[in-house]
Amino acid sequence: MATIDTLLDWIEIDSVTGGEGDYGEALAERLASLGFGVERQVVEPGRFNVLARADEPVVVFCTHLDTVPPWFGARNEGKVVHGRGACDAKGPALAMIEAARRLVDSGERRIGFLFTVGEETDGAGAQFADRHLTEPWAPRYTIVGEPTDNAFVRGGKGVYKCKLHAKGVAGHSSQPVGPSAIHELVGVIHRLLSDEWGDHEVFGAGTINFGEIEGGLAANVVAPSASATLLVRAVELPGTVEARIRKHLGEHVELEASKSYGPVEFVVPDGGDGPVVAFGTDAPFLGRWGEPLLYGPGSIRDAHTSHEQLSEASFERAVADYERVARQLLDRADAGR
Repeated sequence: MATIDTLLDWIEIDSVTGGEGDYGEALAERLASLGFGVERQVVEPGRFNVLARADEPVVVFCTHLDTVPPWFGARNEGKVVHGRGACDAKGPALAMIEAARRLVDSGERRIGFLFTVGEETDGAGAQFADRHLTEPWAPRYTIVGEPTDNAFVRGGKGVYKCKLHAKGVAGHSSQPVGPSAIHELVGVIHRLLSDEWGDHEVFGAGTINFGEIEGGLAANVVAPSASATLLVRAVELPGTVEARIRKHLGEHVELEASKSYGPVEFVVPDGGDGPVVAFGTDAPFLGRWGEPLLYGPGSIRDAHTSHEQLSEASFERAVADYERVARQLLDRADAGR
């Protein structure tokens, strides 16, 4: 089908974070060809969000332009599209555009788009869009596209990411010198892994992961420095998470915070009880863009992998669901709900 051919073309465009421009231009051209007014919102030199609208948007479709590395190209086998961005998130983007085309063709023009840079790293595009939201943009609802197995998500865990820096005193390990930065850091890690990270009736239990540890000079040298990065999938506010981390640090370990946001509850159409996810999205940074929904074709288990893929059946279902739910949201807005 022609729509899938477009997805294959878009996957062939390398849009790893920091290099989203060519893909952004492809989306802008597609939207303009469908009659949407398009704006390239410059976030920093060479990088821009894509905004588009028919009339004044009440419902906005939003997903991200960037992908994780490494880029690899597209192929279509057995009605399954393979390639970087297939489900995260070029497939959702195309499904949104197709749904909006159907809405506009039927006479419904209160539709807009926000496609962001930097979602995979720091949410820079979404944060910029939120700071610079101006008339006529005043959406009531924003549907965020991520691979959710075609399910509307009830909640998403927050994130608290930081780096721990331990300081020690270098010396020969045969002598009573120190402290060892590695020993200090390992003690902190042990205490943090032994702690609890909250429990929430919607979001479940918080979890902690240490993803990187480095430090020291040699086996016979007391370590003068060491560091570790950690990430909490948070069910509490960032301040609560940070306070719990700090109580375990001690005098030789310092905290450098880098990214944090609290958990998010999403609108579930028809009041359903959708799943809770732990992966990051742009939603926490779009506080001025109305009530959020989270939905998309494909599976998060395939995202960021060497086998990233999206079935045509999942894509087609997403187009229908995006169109149907957008109509429901517009009706809800008309009714003042």
